[in-house]
Amino acid sequence: MSNNLQDKIETQEYIVNMGPQHPSTHGVLRLMVNLEGEIVKNVDPVVGYIHSGIEKMTESLAYPQIIHLTDRMDYLSAHMNNEAVALCIENALQVEVSDRVKVIRTLMAELQRLASHQLWWCVMGMDMGALTTFFYGLRDREMILDIFEETCGARLTLNYSTPGGVMFDLHPNFQKRVKEFTKYFRKVLPEYNQLLTGNVIFKERTVGLGPLSKEDAIAYGVTGPTGRASGFACDVRKHNPYSAYDRVQFNEILRTDGDTFGRYQARIDEMYESLNIIDQLIDNIPEGDYQAKMKGVIKLPEGEFYQRVETARGELGVYILSDGKKNPYRVKFRSPVFSNLWVLNHLIKGQKIADLVAVMSTLDLVIPDIDR
Repeated sequence: MSNNLQDKIETQEYIVNMGPQHPSTHGVLRLMVNLEGEIVKNVDPVVGYIHSGIEKMTESLAYPQIIHLTDRMDYLSAHMNNEAVALCIENALQVEVSDRVKVIRTLMAELQRLASHQLWWCVMGMDMGALTTFFYGLRDREMILDIFEETCGARLTLNYSTPGGVMFDLHPNFQKRVKEFTKYFRKVLPEYNQLLTGNVIFKERTVGLGPLSKEDAIAYGVTGPTGRASGFACDVRKHNPYSAYDRVQFNEILRTDGDTFGRYQARIDEMYESLNIIDQLIDNIPEGDYQAKMKGVIKLPEGEFYQRVETARGELGVYILSDGKKNPYRVKFRSPVFSNLWVLNHLIKGQKIADLVAVMSTLDLVIPDIDR
């Protein structure tokens, strides 16, 4: 090819729409991807396709009713979402729940975290072509859902935490089944590494891809395992303990690589820590009431109240502005996925479009947590 002809050849940027119903976008998310050949020049997330209006709806609901909306946001962290609102209401009313409630909530939260990470792992493998992981992950997650169903009456949207405690006391089989699960899962969790973590093709597609520095993680407000994989110590359970987290020993998983493989490994390591927390509490559940005595109509004092918890995807903040009535004047949720999503363009710019799904999988997106 002559130099004159080479000079006349120009590349042209074009836009590819991923979504709003692309099977690899983990919900109704639309990505406007600017491409030059196979290279991603820019990604603009377009949200709002399943906007539920939860924050506005809360203004016309009583405080106990608000809790039942929150597990429709990040439905894979339903218990933690419920707990966050319950804690915010209890702190505003200066209600002290029993030690039994604190331990039950912590056990449920860690089981929920395990179930969420199991689903994330099996779907990430499937996103990248490893179909076997999908069957292994769902197989193990099913055991946790059965435990939830027996005590809570639900498997996904639990509605278990209430102001002053929990909806029901633990089922008589709870301790036995949880101990059976943790014993089983400790044996099979290494299979996850054998299937995917150590796979040569998987590592080629993740190691060094989409690096996120600690400074950028903080600047973007990226929390959860995504932020901690970049060395950002942001685990609310450690830095602002709530429920029973101040009575257990566990490690905050911090890594320094900050790439796609590091974010993957952080969640694998967190599953071991959740098992450790459960093992410390399951034989030490205190006796006591599972529900404190609460007024039939709950009215918070006038003022502003805030509570944060650590969900499976990061820091969830609940802000309540009360004017002293039975329903809040304003409620605002600081959801982790909304903040984590906006780092996607920073991570993928300059990479190939085939890498976009791998990077996005390690952000662990649940779109209703954005469209609230």
